[in-house]
Formats: sequence, structure tokens, C-alpha cells
Amino acid sequence: MRLLFAWLVMLLVSVLNGIARDVGYGQGLDPLRAHQLSTLYGMTLLGVVIAVYARRWPFPSVASAWRAGLLWLALTVAFEFLFFHYITGHAWAELRANYDLAAGRLWPLLLLWIAVAPACFRWLWRHCRR
Repeated sequence: MRLLFAWLVMLLVSVLNGIARDVGYGQGLDPLRAHQLSTLYGMTLLGVVIAVYARRWPFPSVASAWRAGLLWLALTVAFEFLFFHYITGHAWAELRANYDLAAGRLWPLLLLWIAVAPACFRWLWRHCRR
């Protein structure tokens, strides 16, 4: 349940980041730059959520950290495709276009971060104790 709750917090943070981009910092930017900046903000904000989670409820093993990251990755990708296609009506091709690193789309880097961050923070908290 904690993993699902943490993912719901990450979802809320991501939605708020998207709103901030659309009504705030992304207004004066071209859409690709707004996407890139939003992705970097998202990686930072999600990193904070994951770091706090890993500090509060340490992963007992590297394997458990990887399982958490992969679960959060799967939930994020499923939400992205299902919500944005079936609820908001985005075309499948438009959703797949977010994965095109060669076109400057950074979304795959955020997904990679979601997958690896739990293991990174597990290592950090175990090796950087005061």
C-alpha cells in the first residue's frame, strides 16, 4: 500500500507540475522547450518524493528498490497511455511521439529516473549516513 500511496503522491506532483507549466513558466516558451523544462522539473520533484519515501521507509534490499521503481514505471506508463488516450482523447501516435529522444522529447529520461531512483536513494541513504 505504501508503494501505491507514494505513486499517487508522484502523480499529484506531476499533475501540479503540468498545471504550472501550462499556466505559468511554459507560457513564454516554445512547446518543446516547455516540455523539456517541465520534464527536468518533474525529475527533480519526483526525486524529492522518492528520496523522502526511501528515507522514511528504507528499501530492505536492492531487489526491493528495483521492484518499487519498476512498479512505479509500469503504473506511470499505463496511466499515461490509458488516461491520455481514453480520457483526454490524445491519439496513440501523439503519445508515442513523447518517446522520441531524437526530436528532443525528454520523457523517456523521466521514466528511466522513476525506475532507477529507488535504488539510487537506497544506496545514498545507506552510504551517506552521518
